[in-house]
Amino acid sequence: MVWNFLQVTRYGVTLISVLFLFAMACSRQSVPNGSLPVETGVSQTLAKVRAQTIRQLTYALHFDIPDQKTQPIPATETLTFDWQKNRASLQLDFKEERTHLQNVSVNGLDIPVAFESEHILISPAFLKPGRNSISIRFTAGNLSLNRNDDYLYTLLVPDRARTVFPCFDQPDLKASFQLSLTVPAGWQAMTNAPLRDSSATGERKALTFLPSSVMPTYLFSFVAGKFTPVQRTVAKRSMTLLHRETDATKIRLSLDTIFHLHANALQFLEDYTQIPYPFQKFDFAAIPDFQYGGMEHVGAIDYRLSSLFLDAGATRDQKLSRATLIAHETAHMWFGDLVTMRWFNDVWLKEVFANFMADKITETSIPDANYDLQFVTDHFPAAYAVDRTEGTNPIGQPLGNLQEAGTLYGGIIYHKAPIMMRQLERLMGKPALRDGLREYLKKYAFGNATWTDLITILDARTPVDLNAWNQVWVSETGRPKFTYKLETANGKISQFVVSQTGEDGSNRIWPQSFEVMLIYPDHTEELTVPMNQSQVALAEAVGKPAPSFVVFNSSGQGYGLFPVDLAMIPKVGTLSNPVTRAAAYINLYENMLAGSVIRPAQLAEHYRTLLSRETEELNLRLLTGQLSDIVWNFTRPEDRPALATAVEQDAWQAMEHVTVAGRKKLLFRLYQNIAFSPPAQERLYAIWSEQKAPEGVTLTEDDYTALALALAVRDYPADNILQRQLGRIKNPDRKKRLDIMMPALSTNVSERDAFFASLAMEANRDHEAWVTAALGYLHHPLRAETSAKYLPKSLELLEEIQRTGDIFFPESWLRSTLSAYQTPATTQLVRQFLANRPGYNPRLRAKLLQAADGPFRASRLLYETR
Repeated sequence: MVWNFLQVTRYGVTLISVLFLFAMACSRQSVPNGSLPVETGVSQTLAKVRAQTIRQLTYALHFDIPDQKTQPIPATETLTFDWQKNRASLQLDFKEERTHLQNVSVNGLDIPVAFESEHILISPAFLKPGRNSISIRFTAGNLSLNRNDDYLYTLLVPDRARTVFPCFDQPDLKASFQLSLTVPAGWQAMTNAPLRDSSATGERKALTFLPSSVMPTYLFSFVAGKFTPVQRTVAKRSMTLLHRETDATKIRLSLDTIFHLHANALQFLEDYTQIPYPFQKFDFAAIPDFQYGGMEHVGAIDYRLSSLFLDAGATRDQKLSRATLIAHETAHMWFGDLVTMRWFNDVWLKEVFANFMADKITETSIPDANYDLQFVTDHFPAAYAVDRTEGTNPIGQPLGNLQEAGTLYGGIIYHKAPIMMRQLERLMGKPALRDGLREYLKKYAFGNATWTDLITILDARTPVDLNAWNQVWVSETGRPKFTYKLETANGKISQFVVSQTGEDGSNRIWPQSFEVMLIYPDHTEELTVPMNQSQVALAEAVGKPAPSFVVFNSSGQGYGLFPVDLAMIPKVGTLSNPVTRAAAYINLYENMLAGSVIRPAQLAEHYRTLLSRETEELNLRLLTGQLSDIVWNFTRPEDRPALATAVEQDAWQAMEHVTVAGRKKLLFRLYQNIAFSPPAQERLYAIWSEQKAPEGVTLTEDDYTALALALAVRDYPADNILQRQLGRIKNPDRKKRLDIMMPALSTNVSERDAFFASLAMEANRDHEAWVTAALGYLHHPLRAETSAKYLPKSLELLEEIQRTGDIFFPESWLRSTLSAYQTPATTQLVRQFLANRPGYNPRLRAKLLQAADGPFRASRLLYETR
């Protein structure tokens, strides 16, 4: 303590400040041993204590943004809050270097900066019961500012507000934010609240916004830069869009739809919830290569630009995806923004309702859409892709520290949870669930709630024991595996029994209902299976004529690994209901991956015959995706030329045969994706070089860029394909994207080596979407022989990727890296990596096992069971 005293007096700090340090030391000594430790991140213990002692929180923030992205951003803030007296130091979260902090004052008194383990420590000696203020002058942290040459945007979920400014970064300390910005004069800006006033001085502009509605720190946001503003009023609601799109056709075709989809979603949610839109304004920004499809910042949603602006060649699937995305982010204004989870272990709570409501909204906003089909194709493959793996996780997961919160996100939250909610709605009935959700939103409006709070409300509206139901669906991992016994006598069904176990061999029961369809030559009959025990006898089936075959999960509402009737396989294309066909395709693919019923080559043979017969675009997307996966990931390299050549020929012939533009586009994409034979590659080169699309197919600048990339990864023998495509691109953001990706596609192995080596530097991973796209080409199956050497370093970087990247980056990094590999050597590499690290972060371990599931299965199917 003497050393500290000498140091601060030497540099001229006031006597009061010295007394402060003494008081702080005494305060620390007087706190009992059970006091709060100072540790990195935001622990649940710290969050609980702060939630008990802090009330009525507000932030006043100012950022002075320079012209150059490399220059620091000076900033100031003032926090005001009511404080309940206690003996522990108050911890403010700030994940930056100590040098970023210039000055701290408490209630008007300058104090020395006490900084430890990502926290600014404020002694209780300088706080008082009731209202307090803390003012800080600092340099904004860059980690989550996403700075580009002429724009920037914040992205602070789940615990990244603390990487930009000091704050109480936890979801249950909601606050009002009052933002002011100084920016270059030609810039636009948007935040969570309306603009109050602006003034220009020379080449700089000052913007002051009104105080926002209360919200958690992860929803605070601002966008600033060279954007084009578009203001529209639809259904008496004013909305503003900021965008950087330059393609006049995309703008013309997209703007009206974007605004009307938002207006329709708002109207639906106000009707469904019986709560008017709860915030001051409703705006949105379209950002090039935004890390997610969208982010639900209060009154200022951010979207990936390419998700909103579609061209003349957009398929029906792309249009449905845009509508669902808009509905999802709009639903968050009620589910997540108005009522927020208390702690991030319940982060799935906001996501499940955003997806659940988005599906309902899309059903009404696009009247001719097949809602049930979209639900099946969107959610089941993505949920199974995680739940079938060794790294699967439950919907609800414990969380001790917010610095681990990003690892909770994934396919289970976004896709298994909506399936679970649909089962809950079926169990309770639509009116009971709707009324329970209305009560939940009204009770916890502008506050926080837990899943338990919601279950308590819903449990009062149904005789079903929701706590028991909740245990297996929310708290446990995995999926059930179903088997059946169908016996006949004298041409009639004498017994039809369906059984379930855990896919892991356990005796767990997933209470649910689903349908089984009996297929006859001239009609079908659908039976409901109330699967609330380990074995169910379908009494309704007894006495019915013996069917030609049966289809499980025919309505697409059940969840698990369903059996496949061998007699169905050659007849799957004859199923008249598109939802039933989708369920059958998924059942076939999942059984193939499980190593039962059908091998990859056999399934590919059946799917080839369906390319021209499948009439639903969503189903064709499913089929072509599975078929492409079989060719590249579940076919040995020596067997691939024959299969790929056959598939590309079938795809081209089917494309010429069908008349619907969307189906043509999907088939052309399959052809482009496979394009193995020299004639196919020559045809693609001619299309790209002459910019002349096949008849009935619309190709845009983005499509021609994708073609150029496909040719480059195949080392097509033509000069400067990517450089020539770069010269064709007009949009500066898309030009930068291709420019950054080009080294990953070089024909020169040393250039590819240099590109991969550059990714070890955090600054070279700033544009995460660009990096993962480049990695997909770097590790393409055609490059696997020379790229396998990158795998060990890729795995070693994973912890750093998780620490420095946004929430989906670790998963996308792993999937882009591992997906193309299929040999036992890759399996051994992953297993040895984990074996050598018994204390490895368990959530990253799970992410790795999820991403490695494809290589694991490919190795077993292709090399271990031949």
